[in-house]
Amino acid sequence: MNTTIKCRYCKAQDFTKEGYRKTEHRGKIQKYKCNSCGKYFTNDGGFYRMRNSPQKITLCLDLFYKGVSTRQVQQHLKAFYPHNSDYSTIYRWVLKYSKQISKFTDNLKLKVGSEMQIDEMEIGSKKSRYNGWFIDAIDTKTRFVVSSEFTKHRNLTECKNVLQRAKNKTDEQIKLITSDGWLAYPKAIQKTFMLQEKTNTKKDGVKHFIRNASKGEGFNYKIERLHNSVRQRIKVCRGFHGSTASANILMKGWEIHYNFIRNHLSLGKTPSELATDLKLNSENKWLELIGLSKN
Repeated sequence: MNTTIKCRYCKAQDFTKEGYRKTEHRGKIQKYKCNSCGKYFTNDGGFYRMRNSPQKITLCLDLFYKGVSTRQVQQHLKAFYPHNSDYSTIYRWVLKYSKQISKFTDNLKLKVGSEMQIDEMEIGSKKSRYNGWFIDAIDTKTRFVVSSEFTKHRNLTECKNVLQRAKNKTDEQIKLITSDGWLAYPKAIQKTFMLQEKTNTKKDGVKHFIRNASKGEGFNYKIERLHNSVRQRIKVCRGFHGSTASANILMKGWEIHYNFIRNHLSLGKTPSELATDLKLNSENKWLELIGLSKN
């Protein structure tokens, strides 16, 4: 893992090693003295003031996004770790590091194909306080989830937000956007990518292909397969805790797991290996991503 060590106070990279600091649960941690501001600091790798080891925390993240509930993770810790963690603490770890990593991964430039599929799926029942919509866009070549958002309502604004982030990451690579028959898509695509049919030259912008399953036109199978993976994960959740914002963070964590952690069955590798220049070399990819996102 290639991470840059910086002073926590002045961000300088001019320092000397100054022994170790002993911690109860994380062992010895290298201490540094900044030659610029004179203060001492440690390279926490994203785990500053955490009272549990990075391996234990990332184990909980991995189990959670593989479909294990927080209470079941707590039972696992009781069996294998003498210093146990409550399920509510595990949930806070999931939110904390999903948010931290997503700020890093959302800024990565992508190398994708020419077609992107966008779709939406409803999560939860309409009577539930956790009901909402998951809107996402996927590159059909690399299977990389380019942009996504969990939102309380399905409307034009949210659709535009997802498409605008996708455009920022892919620049001019997308030439075709495929969707279902929802009427908001043409308007959202025109306001973000611009529809080719509405340009003066008929060459700029993107083409929009609509596949309406209710009219027997088939399905957008690649993104529907992705949604099946989402349903498989959330079916064991009793509900998203708290606000729509926290639910969105949980879905961001799932997106990280899908893009960077687990191998795609048809690709034999993670989508990020095809769509980004980021190379994760260790077996514990959660730990590596946390270290990279800290810098």
